[in-house]
Amino acid sequence: MSVIKQTAAELAARIHAGEVSSVDVTQAHLDRITKVDDQLNAFLHVDAEGALAAAAKVDADVAAGKPLASPLAGVPLALKDVMTTEGVPTTCGSKTLEGWLPPYDATVTRKLREAGVPILGKTNMDEFAMGSSTENSAYGPTRNPWDTSRIPGGSGGGSSAAIASFEAPLAIGTDTGGSIRQPGAVTGTVGVKPTYGGVSRYGLVAFSSSLDQAGPCARTVLDAALLHEVIAGHDPMDSTSINAPVPSVVEAAKQGANGDLTGVKVGVVTEFSGEGYQQGVLDSFQAAVEQLRNLGAEVVEISCPSFRYALPAYYLIAPSECSSNLARFDAMRYGLRVGDDGDHSAEEVMSMSREAGFGAEVKRRIMIGTYALSSGYYDAYYGSAQQVRTLITRDFAAAYEQVDVLVSPTTPTTAFKIGERVDDPMAMYLADLCTIPANLAGNAAMSVPSGLAADDGLPVGLQIMAPALADDRMYRVAAAYETARDAAAGGALINQIPEL
Repeated sequence: MSVIKQTAAELAARIHAGEVSSVDVTQAHLDRITKVDDQLNAFLHVDAEGALAAAAKVDADVAAGKPLASPLAGVPLALKDVMTTEGVPTTCGSKTLEGWLPPYDATVTRKLREAGVPILGKTNMDEFAMGSSTENSAYGPTRNPWDTSRIPGGSGGGSSAAIASFEAPLAIGTDTGGSIRQPGAVTGTVGVKPTYGGVSRYGLVAFSSSLDQAGPCARTVLDAALLHEVIAGHDPMDSTSINAPVPSVVEAAKQGANGDLTGVKVGVVTEFSGEGYQQGVLDSFQAAVEQLRNLGAEVVEISCPSFRYALPAYYLIAPSECSSNLARFDAMRYGLRVGDDGDHSAEEVMSMSREAGFGAEVKRRIMIGTYALSSGYYDAYYGSAQQVRTLITRDFAAAYEQVDVLVSPTTPTTAFKIGERVDDPMAMYLADLCTIPANLAGNAAMSVPSGLAADDGLPVGLQIMAPALADDRMYRVAAAYETARDAAAGGALINQIPEL
């Protein structure tokens, strides 16, 4: 089997045993990027020199018999372009930051480097992580490898497309309202949003600070778990970082792969079904629930009534925080500057630069957020949304008193056509209907492939949610389901992807 088709766990074992070099594995993925990325636009920047140098260091350590930095040392990775990388462009998919070379690494970036993980490059995304399709990138849309006329999800569509197309075995995404899980669902890959605060946000260019969370993207549950343990942990540079042990998600994934969920209680969220859901998605979800029951899990229905208000609450809280966070992009210190010809005041330069640098969706959210925070409206909008957030958190708490994990479809539909929803923001926002509650509550959640929809043949995702700091629970359930699903289908879903 070609190295690009192997899992990260398999590649790590072979590299560490000296059966294949990290340089060869990294070069194979760089060659794959060269071959297919003009069809996908998954990468905004490829750092071949840096990746090969990191790979050579791992090979030298293997040859010298030195202990390796991590279980993933030598396995290459794609990094969402919202994480700062010292000396390497970080644009956040925006013209505002075009050409910016950060003077420091994000904590996630630093941990990857210290773990000996070669970083292949930076992946495309909706501008400042605002979107569900990667059509809002200033550098053009990314395309879904399953059908290049369709979206790969968003905002992290570049990362999901990169691993689905075998350009990289692993990737990092960020999830504010579903931006790891929704792309995972529509590309047939695994996407994990860890517990809020479980992975450092230092160096993650902020969209919505109380919601943003970096996490792993992979083709298998075990690969995601291995990456999760590399990037997780307390960071004093992030005031919201949790100072608690990282759950043993790798051990949980290995345990789950045995295929026994006896004693596990699974709650089906009743609010996430019915009108607005594609029939093929619902059918796939029901089949996945039945598979969990066959593995020994006790399945019950759970009502979380406040979840129906999650979408409007999110689209007040996130834009409000966006309005505040993006105020820093004022053209005075770095980034795009327009009108700096001596004939305009500083205020005019700021206004002209922001007008030229931000895309339509970013402007829309800044305006919504500024209005929601304005005098006379704060309590009615932002304040009320925060109260709804509390109700959602209470619904989760009540649910987890009855069950170990909750499940739902990850997204109401499969991947839609590029351009199909660009003029209808509400239709676009509905893509995150099922994923947003976990962000508002700060809980752990992930999407694992649940097959292909019978009505259009495109990937569907099963969302598994767990309480804060109980990430290991969802990994166990996901690994058990993955093993059973692959056995029933005669192989991994990703093996069915069309050849580019």
